[in-house]
Amino acid sequence: MPSPHPRLPLSRRGFLLAGAGTAAALGLAARPARAATGRRPFGRYGSPAARLTPQTLYVDPHGRGDVTSVRDGVAAATGSGRTLVIAPGIYRDTIALDVTRAEATWIGASEDPRDTVIVYDNAAGTPKPGGGTYGTTGSATTTVQADGFTARWITFANDWLRADHPDITGTQAVAVKVQGDRGAFHHCRFLGHQDTLYADSMALGTFARQYYAHCYVEGDVDFVFGRATAVYDNCHFHTLDRTDLAGAPYGFVFAPSTAGANPRGYLVTRSRVSGEAPDAFYKLARPWVPSSDTTAHPSLTVRDTHLGPGVDPVAPYTNMSDAFPWQSQRFAEYRNTGPGARITVPGNRPQLTAEQARSATRATYLGDWAPWKEEC
Repeated sequence: MPSPHPRLPLSRRGFLLAGAGTAAALGLAARPARAATGRRPFGRYGSPAARLTPQTLYVDPHGRGDVTSVRDGVAAATGSGRTLVIAPGIYRDTIALDVTRAEATWIGASEDPRDTVIVYDNAAGTPKPGGGTYGTTGSATTTVQADGFTARWITFANDWLRADHPDITGTQAVAVKVQGDRGAFHHCRFLGHQDTLYADSMALGTFARQYYAHCYVEGDVDFVFGRATAVYDNCHFHTLDRTDLAGAPYGFVFAPSTAGANPRGYLVTRSRVSGEAPDAFYKLARPWVPSSDTTAHPSLTVRDTHLGPGVDPVAPYTNMSDAFPWQSQRFAEYRNTGPGARITVPGNRPQLTAEQARSATRATYLGDWAPWKEEC
């Protein structure tokens, strides 16, 4: 997605010495010793000698599983219905789950997402070995195109930093791009800066449903974006501080690009938005109408959610392009709380009626698919 502030270096709580690939650089895996020395790297999920199911592969960076990398696990898990049980570790690689690998499940074996980290450091403007650059989509550390994907207790990250690459203007750096239908993420973390979580679909005319429950997402510019029908249930969105900017806005939490024919875009429910930036330095959202789909009609409903002081209560929404003002999009709120949810200017944040809110539920958005029934 376009950056309003190209070539701006960012800093973040010791997250990131780009390319370092260590727990210290990421600030994520708090228990690396357990990953290296634990006698049961797969916990209650068994081991290669006593498999969870015949369709299960075990990933362990120290050679105690079937393969030592997630990428090799995906390559070996051909067909549909395969499970990867992933031992604690930092897996530095790019990974793509194509459409032939439907109904796949990835499980972080320790049941703590800080222990199992999939990370890489490509940006949109990073040069490709064969020429050209990766672009926003190509920057993704993990790409999920398969339908029916489920992930539990995993961190997906992109640790590319603007400050380390002042010559690169394409600063979008995606942690995960999800395009398949029925993609579910439970107790996962998504870490990056610009364009962290790309909740999308395979094609303009394809509606992809996604569900994120008890997840943590952090970033700065448009760090939750795309055209999927996505429900964020009991999630925590965290805005990052930026020492490179003199004033607001530092960034934007949501940037949906919902297709005009799709009646439902993003639903955020029972969640919270926190941050490190000064008060009112973030916008809650701006609509993304990409050049590839000028008929897009971005849709976002935020309800029953606590908005911290980092969200601007006077002007919580703004335009990405003056040709597509946010007032013309499908933005709404309902019963939000916190200093960032205050209604200070009439008309600056549309509210659902009680009757409308009865249709703004995860069941309405996801139809015959109820992934919350499978939560651990």
